[in-house]
Amino acid sequence: MRNASGNGFDSSDSFAVSGAAEGAARLHDIPPSITPSHGDDSHLLSRIASPADVKALAPDELAELCREIRATLLAYGHRHGGHIGSNLGMVEATVALHRVFDSPCDRIVFDVSHQSYVHKMLTGRAGAYMDPNRFGEVTGFTNPDESEHDQFVLGHTGTSISLACGLAKTRDMEGPGSGIGNVVAVIGDGSLSSGVAFEGLNNAAEQGGNLIIVFNDNEMSIAGDFGGMYGPLARLRASGGTAQPNLFNAFGLDYRYVEAGNDVSALVAAFEEVRNIDHPVVVHIHTLKGAGYDSEETHANQQNASTLPVSLDSPTGVHPTDNVNHSEPWHSDHCNLSDHEPHEGQCEASHWQNPDAAIGKPDDPRKHYGKMAMAALEPRFAAEPGLVVISPATPGSNGITHEFRERAGSHYVDTGITESHAVAYAAGIARAGGTPVVATTASFFQRAYDQFFQEMSLNRSRVTVLDFLGGLSGSDNTHSGAYDVTMFSNIPGVTMLVPTSARDYLADLAWATAPAGSADAPAGPAVIRVPGEAILAAERDATLLPVTGGQIADRPQSVSLPASASSASGGISAATVRGTVSVTAQHAGARHMLDWRVNQTGSQVAIIGLGNAYPLAEQTAAALSDDYGITATVIDPRQCTSLDSDVLESLRDGHQQVITLEDGQLEGGWGEKVTAYYANHHVSDGSRNPRVLNFGAAKEFTDRVSLGELNERYGLTVEQVTEAITRCF
Repeated sequence: MRNASGNGFDSSDSFAVSGAAEGAARLHDIPPSITPSHGDDSHLLSRIASPADVKALAPDELAELCREIRATLLAYGHRHGGHIGSNLGMVEATVALHRVFDSPCDRIVFDVSHQSYVHKMLTGRAGAYMDPNRFGEVTGFTNPDESEHDQFVLGHTGTSISLACGLAKTRDMEGPGSGIGNVVAVIGDGSLSSGVAFEGLNNAAEQGGNLIIVFNDNEMSIAGDFGGMYGPLARLRASGGTAQPNLFNAFGLDYRYVEAGNDVSALVAAFEEVRNIDHPVVVHIHTLKGAGYDSEETHANQQNASTLPVSLDSPTGVHPTDNVNHSEPWHSDHCNLSDHEPHEGQCEASHWQNPDAAIGKPDDPRKHYGKMAMAALEPRFAAEPGLVVISPATPGSNGITHEFRERAGSHYVDTGITESHAVAYAAGIARAGGTPVVATTASFFQRAYDQFFQEMSLNRSRVTVLDFLGGLSGSDNTHSGAYDVTMFSNIPGVTMLVPTSARDYLADLAWATAPAGSADAPAGPAVIRVPGEAILAAERDATLLPVTGGQIADRPQSVSLPASASSASGGISAATVRGTVSVTAQHAGARHMLDWRVNQTGSQVAIIGLGNAYPLAEQTAAALSDDYGITATVIDPRQCTSLDSDVLESLRDGHQQVITLEDGQLEGGWGEKVTAYYANHHVSDGSRNPRVLNFGAAKEFTDRVSLGELNERYGLTVEQVTEAITRCF
């Protein structure tokens, strides 16, 4: 995933491949005889410890090195998974870069650096791709902590040209003493559509000096290329780089075209021509995404795919394919989602490959709840012409399937990797009376922070945001969603809903997208945090919700929690249940949508579990009951925009402790607001000022730490929460 995507990988994604795809997913099994073994000097790749070793090879050995790298990537994809398709297309270009340039003196900056696997192999890290015991040694992106050859930690998109401009500026200001030679920005695999990439091009042309921009044009983004720039790029390819308009020339940049983007000799020659150039230049290389996978035609005709190995029948293992230059990229293949059945060319599935071990696993939360949302919206299209789903380039990752997109027609828009534009675009739709739904990953929405404040919130635009992968996960350090509540819930005018079940999720979606003018529609934007792993697991196994079993009564007239109440049975008192909306409801009053819901009334301890942390609230309550005879009050706040003062006030009687649980950054987050409420509304009767304990994540970046380990680290386990509660009595 772009992340996941042109944008980076969210390593927390569960690996969902349909059983029917099992055979096809093994299309590319690599015969052991051509898979390099680390330390085996008979293979060139095993002897590459640095770029100097690439330079030392004879010219006729470069193609064999590319072949071995391609075989290694294919085998690695089956065993570990990753952004294999983009790297298969970049094999020759990366070998040529390290053949010609002198890293790290020459600075190579990889955009959407999921394209950097080959670069890592050539800079001393090949063993991490050949030895399964070492797969965890490297991240999916460049990282200076791994190697001096990596310039930045990068998993997001569009920034390489800007970063390269900064490196070049310092070099030019400091002169030879800077220690910086050529500066090379590698961009592509969809990232050129990012607005910041064009800002970088604009600055590069003005700044001047040595700056080499390698544009990897593989005719793909994540789900195909969308936008007006791709027509001129196609004409440049068709004309051998001579057609006008040339968008790079339009910026005032020098330009070179290399059609043979998977020919290492042609690329070496092209890079040698621009090495040490005294002005900015764009080297446009035409590559084949997934080069080395079977072609679409071969893939479609496989009858017994699992028995057929990859046929590396060319010097570098690249197969000829006709799967290019389609006018509608999502019609160019038979892939349903972005994680199975990869093949060469315009293939959404080649963006992210799941390992074979994941075959047959059920959908992860993103796909599960994403499909659910699209299924709820689709029947409304015929009667609501202004209802539009907007995905900034990563639809398959979030369950927006090919079939849905094709049926939706103009009700679906892929804006490319352009979150800022997508949110502003949605605000325009809303202003005209339409109903926009913007869907992407939490960490990608960070790029649109200004648009959330200005175009969306300041203008009270009726925009609905589906926030995927929010909260804690095992993601890499650039794709964590642990900061989403802190970001969204503190923007004035935004209502952030945090559903804890499919039913509430669909009800929230129906309310947020109620047509303009509906009596109970929200007055401004709504963010819906799509449920995560803990919620989906509880829906699949009701024993993970020991208090309610997942059975929540429909919303009655809202009432406050009684001053003293208990439920010895641990069940639900209908008189105290708050705020549930039935799936069939199209909208509900804003007041009720923001009410907190008390699912069990008790005494001594009140546990409030936000979103993905709600199952932990029920599990902790069950442990307190079983081990200590305490019947805790259990509350699902359902939103993190505001505090339900009625509930908080009612907890003063009979509750010595209020516990808040959240699976996101604690500092500046939601739980601290509950603490602040009681601190700022202190009453003279000390017995009516409950102590508040907040549980959540530290303010830190984490890199591929499992969700279970993160929960342990932050005290988000039944044992740790229970121990903290009982220690205070």
